[in-house]
Amino acid sequence: MGELRLRVIDLEKMTQAHADSIFIRACSGLPTPRPPVWFMRQAGRSLPEYRAIRGTGTILRAIADPDLATQITLQPVQRYGTDAAILYSDIMTPVHAIGFGVDIAPGVGPVVEHPFRSRADLQRLRPLDPEQDTPYVVQTVRNLVSELTVPLIAFAGAPFTVASYLIEGRPSRTYVNTKALMHTDEALWFDLMDRLADLAIESLRSQISNGAAAAQLFDSWAGALSPADYERFVLPSSTKVMTAVAELGVPRIHFGVNTAELLGLMASAGAEVVGVDWRTPLDAARLRVPASVGLQGNLDPALPAAGWGPTEPAVLDVLARGGGNPGGRGGHIFNLGHGVLPETNPEVLERVIELIHSTATENEQR
Repeated sequence: MGELRLRVIDLEKMTQAHADSIFIRACSGLPTPRPPVWFMRQAGRSLPEYRAIRGTGTILRAIADPDLATQITLQPVQRYGTDAAILYSDIMTPVHAIGFGVDIAPGVGPVVEHPFRSRADLQRLRPLDPEQDTPYVVQTVRNLVSELTVPLIAFAGAPFTVASYLIEGRPSRTYVNTKALMHTDEALWFDLMDRLADLAIESLRSQISNGAAAAQLFDSWAGALSPADYERFVLPSSTKVMTAVAELGVPRIHFGVNTAELLGLMASAGAEVVGVDWRTPLDAARLRVPASVGLQGNLDPALPAAGWGPTEPAVLDVLARGGGNPGGRGGHIFNLGHGVLPETNPEVLERVIELIHSTATENEQR
């Protein structure tokens, strides 16, 4: 890949343009006429226009092409009218970029050629220099903030979830190797988590300094842990990431799957918004986080894939449960409880957006 000519943008102008957007207002706990809406994995295989331009290349190759990654990120915003865009990338991009030996296998996910096994492997996790290691991400972000009319969400993988891939070597159901390292060599575990926290911080700092207006930390597999293990072995590194992002002045979202018992701890890491998966009703989740913290979620991703019939009442239920926060400032951002499934008909998500938008009209008429 040839050298990229990085575009200069007016970050102050961009920040002012998005500061009063419905998405940023909800993240900040300010009143909105309706919940803002975007979808995790909104750019991807469910969109025919995505399949048309992605071709047969790998995900990592698409991410490394700024023009292509820009188009892919824009597609769902243009089709659905979502209230935010999220960068088309992968949580393993920084680790791949520093040469750890990670690939994204179709139908599998991240696969590590030589999994993390000993202290010697820490040397393979050198510091990330985004301008040198991921200039394509920098350029994609700059492209997007010049074209988008909605805020761009930066994202990174939380240290635990990235560590689980590095240690297991691929997606896991048991995380037995990860938990074994955690409990048998605490010194190495915390050194690994600290190194991965630094990678996440540098990745997010670069995305935000180049114009992203919010940040989401994905700890997708934290739900595999007990609250005690999460608090002891994971919370410190996630807090380190969130604290660093706080200094950049953008709203922070913290998301994991199957984390009902961890929501309060995830909020304590430092987040304006906590993402909730579909297993926990939002009114129940509301009781587990401070009133000042917003909630994001949490439609079951399987429902849009099943059609509009089961989706419509579920959307209304999510809206009803997400709307109650007496005396609190935390808002509600509508999303799925995890990513859009490839089988999803985009027309169903279009109707989800229309239904949510209609609630603003109803509120104005009251």
